[in-house]
Amino acid sequence: MLYYAVVFLVIALVAGLLGFGGLAGASAGIAQILFFVFLALLVLSLIAGLFRRA
Repeated sequence: MLYYAVVFLVIALVAGLLGFGGLAGASAGIAQILFFVFLALLVLSLIAGLFRRA
């Protein structure tokens, strides 16, 4: 999932450099959403791992 966030970030940067502002904004928004979903799943996974060990 983090891979897709990086891909959309690269797409946003390239689109921004080429002057496609709408596409750049949409791609950056998607990358942001994917990153926060990944971060939330990582935290949940770490918490579940701590409870499983105890």
